[in-house]
Amino acid sequence: MKRGGDLAITVLTGIVAIPLGLVIALLIRCTMGGPVLFRQTRTGLLGKEFEILKFRTMRDRRFPEEPDAPRITRLGDLLRRTSLDELPQLWNVARGEMGVIGPRPTLPEQVVHYSRRQRGRLDVRPGLTGWAQVQGRNSITWPERIELDLWYVRNRSLGLDLRILLLTVKVLLNPAGITAAGGVNPGFPAPTEPADTAAASAASAGTAATAAPEPAPAVIGLPRQATGPRPVPPLRARPSRPAPVRAAVEEAS
Repeated sequence: MKRGGDLAITVLTGIVAIPLGLVIALLIRCTMGGPVLFRQTRTGLLGKEFEILKFRTMRDRRFPEEPDAPRITRLGDLLRRTSLDELPQLWNVARGEMGVIGPRPTLPEQVVHYSRRQRGRLDVRPGLTGWAQVQGRNSITWPERIELDLWYVRNRSLGLDLRILLLTVKVLLNPAGITAAGGVNPGFPAPTEPADTAAASAASAGTAATAAPEPAPAVIGLPRQATGPRPVPPLRARPSRPAPVRAAVEEAS
């Protein structure tokens, strides 16, 4: 039944999305050249990997260590603020790789660090929008987002999906949390964290637990993913070296 609803929404949305997408593709081609689409491997239902699609929002690097922020074009910034860069993911929904409602698909580099409990996030198809998306998107930490997604998996229903759709419209009309402060997301817990004993989510549809698991998790760096700042190491005498370039903001959501 849920799959049928996903297809129905995709077909109805496609009436507007296809001509709009063609215009966006033409504008990207004229301002940045090819390719028009940004492709990336993500992890979906039951751990199966697939290639997610987005409209490209950053131009090519002019030199190897060029930061990501200056590469975002004016058109790309507009696409991000309106979430129109996610429009090609309707094709992922049509192919059955994603649903309309569900946890956002994450990188395989993240999934390998999931605890057994956190892998429950993969029990449903990833979605275009989800409970964590309407609760703060990228402005909340990864542990909080995972807890919100696990709460959704346990409590999903038609009524909750409709509520998420309505809240998504509100978020699109008043964008917030597209990227975290400084353009990076708070870090992901290390695998040594006892996530199976993390605080449980709230029982009502209106709230969900957002407290980070205890003890406080270590933070790891994830390649190709915008993550939060790493812990500051103790001061010691060592040769100075260039700071690493931040991972692509393109991949933050």
